[in-house]
Amino acid sequence: MKQTELVFIPLPIIGHLSPTVEMAKLLTQRDPRFSITIFIMKFPFGSIDSMTTDSDSIRFVTLPPVEFSSGATTPGPFMSEFIKAQTLLVRDAVHELTRSNSVRLAGFVIDALCTHMIDVADEFGVPSYLFSTSSAASLGFLLHLQFLHDYEGLNLDEFKDSDAELQFLHDYEGLNLDEFKDSDAELQVPSYANSVPGKVFPPMIFDKGVDGAAGHMYHMRRLRQAKGVLVNTFIDLESHAIQSFSGSKIPPVYPVGPILNTQMGYGGCQQDASAIMSWLDDQPPSSVVFLCFGSIGSFGADQIKEIAYGLERSGHRFLWSLRQPPPKGKMAFPRDYENIEEVLPEGFLHRTARVGRIIGWAPQVAVLAHSAVGGFVSHCGWNSLLESIWYGVPIATWPMYAEQQINAFQMVKDLGLAVEIKIDYDKDNNYIVNAHKIENGLKKLMSINSEVRKKMNEMQQISRRVMIDGGSSHSSLGHFIENMMTNIP
Repeated sequence: MKQTELVFIPLPIIGHLSPTVEMAKLLTQRDPRFSITIFIMKFPFGSIDSMTTDSDSIRFVTLPPVEFSSGATTPGPFMSEFIKAQTLLVRDAVHELTRSNSVRLAGFVIDALCTHMIDVADEFGVPSYLFSTSSAASLGFLLHLQFLHDYEGLNLDEFKDSDAELQFLHDYEGLNLDEFKDSDAELQVPSYANSVPGKVFPPMIFDKGVDGAAGHMYHMRRLRQAKGVLVNTFIDLESHAIQSFSGSKIPPVYPVGPILNTQMGYGGCQQDASAIMSWLDDQPPSSVVFLCFGSIGSFGADQIKEIAYGLERSGHRFLWSLRQPPPKGKMAFPRDYENIEEVLPEGFLHRTARVGRIIGWAPQVAVLAHSAVGGFVSHCGWNSLLESIWYGVPIATWPMYAEQQINAFQMVKDLGLAVEIKIDYDKDNNYIVNAHKIENGLKKLMSINSEVRKKMNEMQQISRRVMIDGGSSHSSLGHFIENMMTNIP
């Protein structure tokens, strides 16, 4: 009997790769007919060299490094060139995979930012499905911008650094945004309950390069060619966004989350993690603020000092993951400081020694799962938000890059699951959030009887129920499998 083989092609950064692996596990556990091969692309710097899983139905193929010339010093343009350069390697790897007659190739499951790979799937005559590791709302935002850009003549420059309000209807013609430039305008987007201010649009939307607005419009056009879209979310969390897709001319959307890696493994950092968890064990329940800003989140010295003053003045216990930025103009990940005192206010470590701990890398899932943690200052990456919901930890928003600003807006304004420290912070604009604003945000975050804490507790319970038999995400995955089996060539 032939195996039913799926090829998964994730973006090779941990925020995309980890949920992709969990998605593959979920599929093979649900339906033993499937086996899955996950292709791992290798960056020329800081690559994830290997992945493991305890599933016999999943295997990893690490693609060889590819030589390509890129003068890009920022993630967007580099990523676009990098993904395009992988297509020949993926084609060769799939040829090798299907050489055996025992394999029946059912399709490609492609990261929503790797849509160039749809061309490879087409060459093999199999359908493509996309996997979005971001929210349904942000996916709807990009789809709406693509519609407006292609059919209504939208000029995105008019919204940069502005707050002007403009409602777009699909039958609106003769669109002219000149009068809204540098004004206070918002955009009504079907996937958001509230109008979205330009200041929280993903910063890359304003980039002129290939992976700015043009790149994202390209991905959204290609998305419309897929047979289905898996989204790491659940109906009860994003009911407004998911309902906004009804009747639209896009492939079926399957909310199948929250898809999380809740394993407490620490990799090669067991000693550091053990010390962190031991410190948390000594803290009272729900007393600690956890600050962590993602795999590429970091701050300059001036902002670090303001965070330190805000923490100290708030009076709350804290666990702060603080990373050193890479050198300017260099594509690299942040790293741990060798001497943390050089960037902190004088005497800060001594004054806060009994209530706080500063760390480098953080075992985020294990920390959020710990009963001592009562609040999470987050960069609002979608995986982090889902993890916080899963463990019922209220969030204070501090977005850094990508779609995190619009995630922060959704969490605060649409869903009421977070308090705001800042929703429009951009790590590249040299803005400093002052200690007073940070202190106030922390005090709101840690309020025991807040509405945000109550809503988060309720959503935590729902997030657990949707994944079990009879839950909405469990059912949605079943519908996806039915769709996929119908489309096998």
